[in-house]
Amino acid sequence: MKAFLTAIPFLFGIFMNAQENYVQISGSTNINTFKCTNNTFRAPGGSFMISERNLPNIALKVDDFDCRNRIMTSDFQKTLSAEDHPYLHVKFLSLDKSKTIYNAQIEVKMIDKSKIYNVTLCLQNGKLTGKRSVKFSDFDILPPKKMGGMIVVKDDLNLVFALSANPQ
Repeated sequence: MKAFLTAIPFLFGIFMNAQENYVQISGSTNINTFKCTNNTFRAPGGSFMISERNLPNIALKVDDFDCRNRIMTSDFQKTLSAEDHPYLHVKFLSLDKSKTIYNAQIEVKMIDKSKIYNVTLCLQNGKLTGKRSVKFSDFDILPPKKMGGMIVVKDDLNLVFALSANPQ
């Protein structure tokens, strides 16, 4: 019985982790790296029901991204023009399954500029995960510079997402 009670927090943590949705944008500067995450969005009914005719279209509030540093979060939101363009959109255009791998075509829209990418996704523990390299310049965004140009953000970004999903 004691072993079972000890395992409850572990099992609960796996269940909760499997239900968490997030989109993370990470990148680097000439002196450091950053990760800004939005995990505030939810799927109707708890998980995304995904099929050929039912593909996710996710609207992420830019103000909900957290870079774990108040100044960096503010700079990130300013770079994405959160005041004028409050949402970043990730829309699945297609999804094909090949064994345990899914190939998706997604449209990412930032600051009223859209770009289509191909992404390879994996389904593990009820979570569909994927990663794609993107660039600020793909969306006509100039990578920010701080402290008179002493800190320069690189153009390359990584878009990582995990969706609690039920592909059909």
